Amino acid sequence: MKKVLLSAAAMLVAALSFGQVKFGVVAGPNFSSSTVKSAGDKETSGLVTNVRAGVTVDLPLADEFFIGTGLLYAGKGGKNKDNSDFKTTLSYLQVPILFTYKPEVGTGKLVLGIGPYLAYGISGKHKGGIGNLTGDLKAFDDESGAFKLNRFDAGGTIQVGYEMKQGLYFGINTDLGLVNVASNKEIAGQDFSWRNSSFGASVGYKF
Repeated sequence: MKKVLLSAAAMLVAALSFGQVKFGVVAGPNFSSSTVKSAGDKETSGLVTNVRAGVTVDLPLADEFFIGTGLLYAGKGGKNKDNSDFKTTLSYLQVPILFTYKPEVGTGKLVLGIGPYLAYGISGKHKGGIGNLTGDLKAFDDESGAFKLNRFDAGGTIQVGYEMKQGLYFGINTDLGLVNVASNKEIAGQDFSWRNSSFGASVGYKF
């Protein structure tokens, strides 16, 4: 995690040396789910509603091309389809690194971005009852037993939006987790994996 934070800090410091860097803020709902694979069976959970918000930085590379980064709070998790009483909510600090194309369209700019993200879990909770799990259990701690999750996550992000001349921004985004965040890779001798995914809409402002 120290390397992630140092890299993010280095990018923000480097941004100050560019002449046309744009800083911004963004916020919106985030609809998340988890895909769990156990004993060869794969199931995607029901959606839970969270929040995605933070500060953004656009670093110019060439005309109409940027690196889009920043520091975001991203709420993730999922709800068990067979037992709606069991829900997982996860909170991450997330650093996107998006290769972004911003051509002029109308009076503003179309925003198309794709790239990886790195995330670190700051809190998480399994709530409800399933199997031997009951009550509220901290997802990143040993008390979650077989369902303990690692704090580090990473994956890919796609962003589509529109930036108005006045600085207002409207967009949609999706995150696809590529890392198995399950702390226990096997349960009862069977492979076990847990991956996060989410999508949402956002409103922001570029300074």
